[in-house]
Amino acid sequence: MWGSDKHKKADISQFSGKTTIIAQQAQIRGDMRFDGALQVDGRIIGNIEAEQGLVRVSEHGYVEGVIKAPHVVINGQVVGDVHALEHLELDTKARISGDLYYRYMEMVMGAQINGQLNYLADEAQAVQLDPVLQLEAENS
Repeated sequence: MWGSDKHKKADISQFSGKTTIIAQQAQIRGDMRFDGALQVDGRIIGNIEAEQGLVRVSEHGYVEGVIKAPHVVINGQVVGDVHALEHLELDTKARISGDLYYRYMEMVMGAQINGQLNYLADEAQAVQLDPVLQLEAENS
């Protein structure tokens, strides 16, 4: 209804066979790149990047670095910027110190953000806005 398929949320079950879990007592230092799903219950000190997929930081999870993925769900602590190229979901225990970049966002009461919110326009909208911005820049 109302184009709901267009903005469908990703779920970790969609990525069976392509899911990586960082256990609660585990700590990883270094950058991660992957396709599929990543469930962070432990600690990651480094950047996380997924061209396709989902990053989920559970209530026990901690990430210190930049997260960049199409779908991001946070219910733990993140120190760094979050780039959710499609959908960003912040649950009750989300604690973020960094800027958020998102196309669609859901935020539950209790989530805390110390940073800026930056909406990522659709490509069609960005093309329409560019001439206006260009005109303003030329007049300055």
